[in-house]
Amino acid sequence: MTAPPSTTLTDHVTGTVNGIGESTVRPDGIPKLQGSFAYASDLETEGMLWAATVRSPHPHARIVDIDPGPALAIGGVHAVLTAEDVPGRLLFGLEHPDQPVLASDVVRYWGEPVAIVAAEDPETARIAAAAVTVEYVVLDPLVDPEEADTRDEVFRRIRIRRGDQDVRGSVVVEGVYEVGMQDQAPLGTEAGLAIPDGEGGVDLYATTQYVHADHSQIVASLDLTAEMVRSHPTGIGGAFGAREDVNLHIHLCMLALYTRRPVKQVYQRSESFTGHVHRHPARLRYRHEADEDGRLVRVEADVLIDGGAYASTTSAVLGNACYFAVGPYKCDNVNVDGVGVRTNNPPCGAMRGFGAVQVCFAHEAQMDRLAAALDMDPLELRRRNALATGDALATTGQRIDTPLPTREVIDSLVAMPMPEDDDSEDPLRLPGGTGLTTERRDVRRGVGYAFGIKNLGFSEGSDDYAQARVLLSPQGAIVETAAIEVGQGLVTVVGQIARSALGIGNVEVRHIDTSRIGSAGSTSASRQTQLTGGAVLAAATALRDRVLTEFAGEYLDDDGVWRDGELVVPYAELASGGWEETTTFRHPPTEEPDENGQGTLHADFAVAGHRAIVDVDVGLGLVRVVRIDTAQDVGKALNPESVRGQIEGGILQGVGLAMMEELIVEGGVIRNPTFTDYLLPTVLDAPDVEALLIEQEGSWGPHGAKGVGEPPTISSTAAVAAAIREATGLALPRVPIRPEHVALEGGV
Repeated sequence: MTAPPSTTLTDHVTGTVNGIGESTVRPDGIPKLQGSFAYASDLETEGMLWAATVRSPHPHARIVDIDPGPALAIGGVHAVLTAEDVPGRLLFGLEHPDQPVLASDVVRYWGEPVAIVAAEDPETARIAAAAVTVEYVVLDPLVDPEEADTRDEVFRRIRIRRGDQDVRGSVVVEGVYEVGMQDQAPLGTEAGLAIPDGEGGVDLYATTQYVHADHSQIVASLDLTAEMVRSHPTGIGGAFGAREDVNLHIHLCMLALYTRRPVKQVYQRSESFTGHVHRHPARLRYRHEADEDGRLVRVEADVLIDGGAYASTTSAVLGNACYFAVGPYKCDNVNVDGVGVRTNNPPCGAMRGFGAVQVCFAHEAQMDRLAAALDMDPLELRRRNALATGDALATTGQRIDTPLPTREVIDSLVAMPMPEDDDSEDPLRLPGGTGLTTERRDVRRGVGYAFGIKNLGFSEGSDDYAQARVLLSPQGAIVETAAIEVGQGLVTVVGQIARSALGIGNVEVRHIDTSRIGSAGSTSASRQTQLTGGAVLAAATALRDRVLTEFAGEYLDDDGVWRDGELVVPYAELASGGWEETTTFRHPPTEEPDENGQGTLHADFAVAGHRAIVDVDVGLGLVRVVRIDTAQDVGKALNPESVRGQIEGGILQGVGLAMMEELIVEGGVIRNPTFTDYLLPTVLDAPDVEALLIEQEGSWGPHGAKGVGEPPTISSTAAVAAAIREATGLALPRVPIRPEHVALEGGV
């Protein structure tokens, strides 16, 4: 039996006892800056082999034969496995098991895994993978989502009908919009290490957002009992949805069990682009109708998203896109049809914003068009239609019973000061930067606003919960959870929650494997602060109450239990008593939609707004995002600095989608699977950001907190696009907006 890696994902949080509302230092911050933090790609153990994957060079083909012989003849190669070697269920999937562990008869997307190799070192593994001979009969790929819809190659259809379908407004605007395929582009690629336990089981340390979902899929495909597989949280360099789905997880476990040696794999960058899901590209057709006073009377939308070859989370993403198709606005009469199609394009799934990003780009462009048709201030139009607590969500009719300060977000954003006009000739403050292509006299400034809404937590009847354990040790309190820290600061927040509830200043947060605690759910859907935070608060509160009841104390702190100003029992004695509490926390129940898409589908909502200020050189089509101001509904900011960090990062992803980030897929093949050609905003592209946190407690999260991770991305893209439209006078119905979209069309 090989010993597991010496590195563990454990974080210590120390500070003042009342940590709620304070911007405490992140416990993982210094190790990450120093380079001592262990990511999955850093893990190693004695005697480990390296894995590589054989991938299809075709987006659609029939497999005739796979010959591993040439690879096995290479020295240092220990295994070449194909679909015939999968011990259990051949298919896996986050929501629906439809994706082969290894393709056996047909490949359905470019880069689909066909075989896996284990060798003594990564170079030999890659050489062996290239040596595996696969004979294909190439088939015509289905790559047009409109054609896929016509052929009924569909993962899900959604039909929403609310209100009187015969009611019409006197002012009408229509538009057709497109959103490209964005990649999450995490800095750390997919990586993992599988270690056989010598008794037929395996321990897996791999990049993930949801260890328990991984675990159930691994167990099924390996045909093992649940206790024989242990999936461990480990350090990952970003996620944003890319880590929700299984990729190398089952492959590593298969190779480790077959070779009886630890097996490691780290995807190269180009492989990462094929090894995880992407944001769904979308085509959106809208019709808004209003009365003469600007009140929305009717909204119609057709939402088409391309799910690619396999289901992943397409059904849920489509749900979000349809349910938030109207945005944070009231409307009594709504008609929405949505479809998520199956093609031979790369699989798409979760990415920050999860369907709300695509429709926000469209509904905010529509609101600006409607304001122009009404000759009305676009912000006044939004105020008149702003959704608030007590109102019904326009699409599903659900009554919103948690705080939703849409009008406050609008008014707060408008009140934020505007930057002064810039007359600098510094190239870093001009579109085009140090390319020295733009002169100040050619620059036009534009200002654009956008507002978005999204659900928090899982929806449509999902039993969404998180389990956490809190215990006392001689070193302080310990929080145990399987919730994944992807860099968002969860470890800081749950430590603060525990410290505040217990009155103990020293807290250790331990991320533990699937055999030792129940699920915390996925680190997605902006849910972990509310769900895992809620579980930690409940467990810590129950533990404190038990201790104080047992010893008739008044309060508990680092010295022990106190009553009437006297120490009843010292902490050292208390900590040796085995005090612990395990709690499962659930959000309010939701339900599945009826045949018209109606029902209480969501547990909570958050709204955010963005104001983008851009400078545009219309002749060259170059854009510089000068500043983005934002106001966001956060419930209660448990750690304000961490919230602002999430906001700044989310905004930059929104800027990327607005201006440059797109996977170019031609005939089902990704043409730019590198950071050379897939363009990302750098620090030189990052605008100044001012964030105003709108706090209205009353949600069911701990201390009234709401999740904050996704709203920054939802409306920032739409705001940047609106600002470029304002500067150029162009319609610009597609993102990303490229230089040629501006320069070749010309401006006002």
